[in-house]
Amino acid sequence: MDLKLFVEVFVTLLVIVDPPGMMPIFLALTGPLPARDRNRAAWQAVALALGVIVIFAVAGQTLLDYLHVDLPALQAAGGLLLVLVALELLTGKADDPAQQATSNIALVPLGTPLLAGPGAIVATMLFVQQADRAVDYGAIAAAILAVMLTVWIVLRFSGGIVKILRPGGIEVLTRIAGLLLAAIAVQLIADAIAAFVTQYIDMA
Repeated sequence: MDLKLFVEVFVTLLVIVDPPGMMPIFLALTGPLPARDRNRAAWQAVALALGVIVIFAVAGQTLLDYLHVDLPALQAAGGLLLVLVALELLTGKADDPAQQATSNIALVPLGTPLLAGPGAIVATMLFVQQADRAVDYGAIAAAILAVMLTVWIVLRFSGGIVKILRPGGIEVLTRIAGLLLAAIAVQLIADAIAAFVTQYIDMA
């Protein structure tokens, strides 16, 4: 296995996914849930993110070309999804565990677009396009698995923080996470708009 490529892919994806930065958002979304449901949400989110990244790594460009969808459009869609979730967190509508479905939280926004977002998808597609040997593909696959395992470990053992924060701390964390999500969403949409503008200027 190409160790240099493995490290490059691993570090790149780890920085993009940002497990420490993901933790407050994960806790804000799953804090009111029982420990068992929170742990289930962690592995479901990681499993979905892994599946999405693998699918785009293998057939991402073909899929986007078939649907006539540009990467900036995918980025903007992810931003809009995050806006909706951020508004729920900021207004307190996500605080009632009775209104939350663990699988839904794991799918959106945790699995995608937070873990398997435009940044991770594009980076993986670029690495795959640059690979030309079986050993390169093996290194990329191993790095993706290592990143997802790291994310799962961080999310799985973040439950101890819930016991320290207690309900009041979780509520404060929820509002902060909502603000962070809103900022991430705005940045995604802004980057998508800039990419669209650049793309059409180049075409003109």
